[in-house]
Amino acid sequence: MENNQNPVQSIILELRRGVLAIAVLSQLEEEQYGYSLLKRLSDQGLAIDQGTLYPLMRRLESQGLLRSDWRIMDESRPRRYYLISSQGKSALADLKKEWSNTVATLNHLLSKGKE
Repeated sequence: MENNQNPVQSIILELRRGVLAIAVLSQLEEEQYGYSLLKRLSDQGLAIDQGTLYPLMRRLESQGLLRSDWRIMDESRPRRYYLISSQGKSALADLKKEWSNTVATLNHLLSKGKE
C-alpha cells in the first residue's frame, strides 16, 4: 500500500502546483504583502509554503501578471505589496474559463464509470 501512495502524492503535488497561480492571482484584486496572502489563502483552505509562494509571485511579476512595490508602514520593516496587473486580470479571466472547462470535462469523465 505504501508504494501506491508515492505516485499518488506526486500527482497531488503536481495538481496543486498547477492551480497555485490561479489561486494567487484570484486573491490579488486587493493589495497584499506576502504573509497576508499566505494567511488569506490558508484561511480559505489552501496552505502554501513560503518557499513556493515567493518564487511563484516573482515569476508572475516577471511575466507581467503582477505589480509590486516596497513600502514601510507604521515604522515596521519594509514590505513588498503585490497587486494583479491589467494583463494579469485578463490572464485570470482566461485561466478561469480554462479551469471551468477542465473541471466540467473531468467531472464528466469521472462520472462516466458510474452510469
